[in-house]
Amino acid sequence: MITSDAFRGKRYAVLGLARSGIATLRTLVASGAAVAAWDSREEARLLAGDGATLADPMEIDLAGFDGVIVSPGVPLNSHPIVQKCRDAGVPVIGDIELFSMARASLPAHKVVGITGTNGKSTTTALLHHVLQSAGIPTLMGGNIGLPILSQEPLPAGGVYVLELSSFQIDLTYTLDCDVAILTNITPDHLDRYDSFLDYAASKERLFHMQHADKVSVIAVDDDPSRMIASRVHHRLKRVSANDIADQSRWPSLQGPHNAQNAATVIATCEALGLSAEQIEMGLQSYPGLAHRMERIREVGDVLYVNDSKATNATSTAPALAAYPAIHWILGGLAKTNDLDACVPHYGNVVAAYAYGRDGPMLADLLRSHMTVIEYVTLVDATNAAAAAAKAGDTVLLSPACASQDQFRDFEERGDTFRNAVAALVA
Repeated sequence: MITSDAFRGKRYAVLGLARSGIATLRTLVASGAAVAAWDSREEARLLAGDGATLADPMEIDLAGFDGVIVSPGVPLNSHPIVQKCRDAGVPVIGDIELFSMARASLPAHKVVGITGTNGKSTTTALLHHVLQSAGIPTLMGGNIGLPILSQEPLPAGGVYVLELSSFQIDLTYTLDCDVAILTNITPDHLDRYDSFLDYAASKERLFHMQHADKVSVIAVDDDPSRMIASRVHHRLKRVSANDIADQSRWPSLQGPHNAQNAATVIATCEALGLSAEQIEMGLQSYPGLAHRMERIREVGDVLYVNDSKATNATSTAPALAAYPAIHWILGGLAKTNDLDACVPHYGNVVAAYAYGRDGPMLADLLRSHMTVIEYVTLVDATNAAAAAAKAGDTVLLSPACASQDQFRDFEERGDTFRNAVAALVA
């Protein structure tokens, strides 16, 4: 794990003991900090171990604490811990801020921070793969993979690649990224922000934390990202999906959204000093990201694709653009009451199979454009799509919705689809 003398003798409270909370607690305890830890779930509190005191930050006096570390899932716009910390003069921070504070204790390294509404997971995984294939020590963390504090520090010359959600950025104040990346901005998480402008401003803070000699890479394919680029005054690389003329050499990077992802990674790798040959080798060998346009198998010349990570319409649109004859499975908890971003690609859809809590609403949106059938469960929808698909068609799970009506997360949803496809008889 990552430890630092920056925390020695300090007092912290940790609220929420899921993966990142436990990693945070262990880092702080191993670094010599006094830690009060709490989770509403008894089974989570049992994981705290002997190094921390079990105490609810909402119930104790926070005067004299150096920070309260909360999970990114804690809504800062409504949770009472925010006002309590404000009254006590104690900052509310996250594990990424602790990583930033620990950087001075680590061997010489660089940090790349990646944010955006869509594409940030693929961009993070792709960059990590290209660096790895070039022989550069690298770790991936943040909003993807293992918590960064739980991983062993890199040797000198390493690169930490961090996917950063807006929620994580909201809890971070000093992360000076050597390269900061913005993929795109579209409406999302508006239950946590007063407006879309506030959501976009949260993303923009990643660049405000950078010193002027650092590099920013911004994909300028949408208006909000272009506006942010216009306000970034240090070393800026503007990129676009249109920068990529030929993706045929990169099997796992098809479609216009992956052109944008590749463009951001190429610009970042150039800033980090990789050669064109190293970059090309990494792009060609990238295996793809699980649950993001993941090719599962072909059965009877029908291709099955798992795009469970597409939790909004903007994220689903690239998948609809990538295949010519689609049996589209969608549904779950809708984040908006429209599918506007998908409309230009309806011509690629043979039929839609809507399921889950908001399946009926989605079916109503689609019924005048295509054949659409409603189902209760994802498995039922998958089996129906498989029965209807013909040779040359694609059965695509790209839900355009969050998963928590029937699943723990998008990964469990994708695994359920994968298992249903595996059960099909060839």
